[in-house]
Amino acid sequence: MKPGLRALWPWLLLALAALAPWLGLYPVLGMRIMCFALLACAFNLLAGYGGLISFGHAAMFGGAGYIAGQALAQWHLPTLAGLLLGMAFAVGVGLVMGLLAVRRQGIYFSMITLALAQIVYFYFLQAPFTGGEDGLQGIPRGSFLGLSLHSDRVMYEFVLGVFALSWWFLRRVNRSPFGQILRAARENEPRLVSLGYNAARYKLGVFLLSAAFAGLAGALKAVVMGFETLDDVHWATSGLVILMTLVGGLGTDFGPVLGALIITVLEDKMGLVARFLVHVTGLAWFSHLADSVGMVIGAIFVLCVLAFRRGIIGELGARLTTRARRRA
Repeated sequence: MKPGLRALWPWLLLALAALAPWLGLYPVLGMRIMCFALLACAFNLLAGYGGLISFGHAAMFGGAGYIAGQALAQWHLPTLAGLLLGMAFAVGVGLVMGLLAVRRQGIYFSMITLALAQIVYFYFLQAPFTGGEDGLQGIPRGSFLGLSLHSDRVMYEFVLGVFALSWWFLRRVNRSPFGQILRAARENEPRLVSLGYNAARYKLGVFLLSAAFAGLAGALKAVVMGFETLDDVHWATSGLVILMTLVGGLGTDFGPVLGALIITVLEDKMGLVARFLVHVTGLAWFSHLADSVGMVIGAIFVLCVLAFRRGIIGELGARLTTRARRRA
């Protein structure tokens, strides 16, 4: 693909996303996709470029949602202040996790983040303001710069703006000298240390940055939906975002977005997909897929592991690069 055309792709996708509610997309579904896409992009920064697989992102994602919801529903803070407070909470949790985990590698790093995330989960389960298993209800959307966010379409454009700016910023970080050092630490940390770099400090920095945007995603989702539940802070959400990133393509710009789109749409529209397959094939067995979303997502993951080991975007990029080299 030519450089000029490659530079146009993000703008074309942004224009399409902005028009999507007027083309038939249900705005709330679109906002959920963008919230999970932002969470996946935050995780991709940590895992795809830093090489650190965290099972604790649900703590930042769901915890920020609870804090932002409490700030808006009970403390009556402005929407922007609630979002920033949720991000601050996520950074605080990330700081504690990072200080304890960044000097470990591999499965030890992952298990430390999982254990600390479970502590956060049980805190929100028992905290009086969260509503326990009933969740935190009645979170208002408020306004932004005097513009009411109660309309789904207005809220959609606000979320799209936040997501687009966040995606652009994370992309810039990936291509910065900081991102280059992260990749060097992922590939050969002892050599990086021998050059005089403090690898633990850089890994802590990327962990905090990833936590901040995971918190922003969680706070946005709470404002969009108007409630926050324990599902978002449960460890299964951490597993789900890992799945989204791997399916789309770990270490790519658009992979996490595509993975979030596929998984979120399947979760929301599996019944429609099942009816379509029954209509096309005539096999009544496909109707059972509506109640087996987990099985379908698991099958997609297995398929990606077997056929798309670098994720969908990663494999497509690799094949296009190979084809271009053959032509040259």
